[in-house]
Amino acid sequence: MDYRAIITIEPGKRGGRPCIRNMRITVADVLGRLAAGQSPAAILSDFPELTEQDIRAVLAYAADRERRLVTAS
Repeated sequence: MDYRAIITIEPGKRGGRPCIRNMRITVADVLGRLAAGQSPAAILSDFPELTEQDIRAVLAYAADRERRLVTAS
């Protein structure tokens, strides 16, 4: 999935953190809920402005960021 059209970064919004479609909902907000065991359906219920595609974009963004991390050896 190409998350770049969904995940946006604006310097003046939420401290420049990655957000979803220029909203104030951050990637970290959604990842934190998923990590806590909340289902995608529950997240969509709590944030009706989000879509399933937004949640997939959050996961794709996180996976891409993880792949790009440089590890110390």
